[in-house]
Amino acid sequence: MARIRKIVEIDEELCDGCGMCAIACAEGALEIKDGKARLIKESYCDGLGACLSGCPRGAVRVIEREADEFDPEEVEEYLEKQKGAELPKNEEFKMASGCPSSQVQMFASGAGAGWKGRSGGNEGAKELAAENSELSHWPIQIRLVPPNAPFLKGADLLIVSDCAPVAYPNFHHRFVGGKTVLLGCPKFDDKEEYVKRFTGIFRTANIRSVTVVDMEVPCCSALPAIVRKAMSEAGKDVPFEEVTISTRGEILNR
Repeated sequence: MARIRKIVEIDEELCDGCGMCAIACAEGALEIKDGKARLIKESYCDGLGACLSGCPRGAVRVIEREADEFDPEEVEEYLEKQKGAELPKNEEFKMASGCPSSQVQMFASGAGAGWKGRSGGNEGAKELAAENSELSHWPIQIRLVPPNAPFLKGADLLIVSDCAPVAYPNFHHRFVGGKTVLLGCPKFDDKEEYVKRFTGIFRTANIRSVTVVDMEVPCCSALPAIVRKAMSEAGKDVPFEEVTISTRGEILNR
């Protein structure tokens, strides 16, 4: 049933088809078709505008017009169908946009072979050197990862505050191997957008476990709360662990 309500509108002259709005929409209401963002179905759009912050060109806006009612049950059914859809068999699963930063890739990590000790200096101190990355996929930024990315299927998630890998030595060796990494900053990014993104991931991807690695600074404390809220909104109860790193690179709790 149609009524006057808020709904997204795409300015095709401004839209360059980067796909960021589609990535930001947890309901899957937007797609990239013929090089432009398109609304798949009015009933998939909740009108809240999470997609606006994803558009670098200001091509997406929320307007009021007559439109079909938002139907959350229909959205759930649609997302379930998307979850069960056959994924590409090639190693690189590209977003329709072709935007390099959001092209989804899966590749072999250097699991188990990434680190070695080297002696050096007057004190004989050990220097740790990376031989191979443990990372097995791309992208890693929370805002760039679509909920239907193939590397999320049945994944053990490692959700990381973006300061933690710099603060903690041996981050790859200690945390990354065998996990799917999502990285971001709850201070500078939109918290509600994070909640929507993670909710979409938990609804779609059958996540096996979650490890949150954050920092001891106050702005990081929102990250585990965001993830727990998203799990609750998705109706999921996933094994959860939080690891807090000090500004001096020590593990404070695990």
